[in-house]
Amino acid sequence: MPRVPRPLPPELGDAFAYADARRAGVTRRRLRAQDCEAPFRGVRLLTRPDRIEEAADAPLARDRIQRADVTRRARGLQQVMPAHAFFATETAAVLWGVPVSHGDLLAVAVPAPHRAPRRQGVRGLQVDPGLVRVSDCGGVRVSSPASTWAMLGSILTLRELVTAGDAFVRIPRDDREKPLPHRSLTSIEQLQRATAAGPRKGAARLRAALELIRVGSSSPLESEYRLDAAGAGLPEPQLDVEIRDAAGRLLGISEVVYPHQRTVVEIEGDHHRTSRAQWNRDIEKYASYAQAGWEVVRLTSAHIRGRHPRAISIVRATLLRRGWEPS
Repeated sequence: MPRVPRPLPPELGDAFAYADARRAGVTRRRLRAQDCEAPFRGVRLLTRPDRIEEAADAPLARDRIQRADVTRRARGLQQVMPAHAFFATETAAVLWGVPVSHGDLLAVAVPAPHRAPRRQGVRGLQVDPGLVRVSDCGGVRVSSPASTWAMLGSILTLRELVTAGDAFVRIPRDDREKPLPHRSLTSIEQLQRATAAGPRKGAARLRAALELIRVGSSSPLESEYRLDAAGAGLPEPQLDVEIRDAAGRLLGISEVVYPHQRTVVEIEGDHHRTSRAQWNRDIEKYASYAQAGWEVVRLTSAHIRGRHPRAISIVRATLLRRGWEPS
């Protein structure tokens, strides 16, 4: 039976500097135990045996798992980073909870004239201090939401920039579906100011993306559908809409709505299928919509990202049947 390592001093936490642990009296042998990872020189991450992994089919599960991993490594690396360094580009975006792809390297930036950091597991960047603002995200130094999005202009495609921008400006809702504007990471106006702060790589792509970003998309799939619909000439939908009956009673909230055709587009992840509670809520909501004269078009990722995407043709046919007249 494997020997259980001696507990570490609680003040070290799950991410700590090797030197701090030694000063706290932890032996070198203890720091080589299996529950101590060494992702960076001089850094240790403690692996908790009781850590609960999120179900892979939970809503946006992959993004949350990625964020937990990046956050854990960033907290560790910050223990040995200089005070002027901060996380940027895709690393900062993931730390802010924005769903973008992230590789194995953490992006660490410094303002000029400091030299870009060189360390295993790190992609170092030197940035113009006039083009970035540094903020705090859960105790980690990161570029501000607006600065982060503007810095992504050099590495993301136009479509990815719009999807990330939608996530940055989204207004979340609480458990009672009340909008919380103060919880939004940033605004389209702040993204515009960050883009106009000075010359930067990808500026033309950023300006193009600003024309397409909207408040109200709650997932990358919804953003992608909206871009495809706009490209196909469909009318622009309203986003994050409260659907009410004739008496004003709230029937539900839907992210993509064509009010003139009384048509709702529901873009559903796997949790709509695998969660019994979600399934029952959906059935009740859609029945209420139908009774109030709304038609619901239900789409999945296969309709939008599949080998033969049919989302636009499905919605187009519904809108035409409901009275839409293309100009």
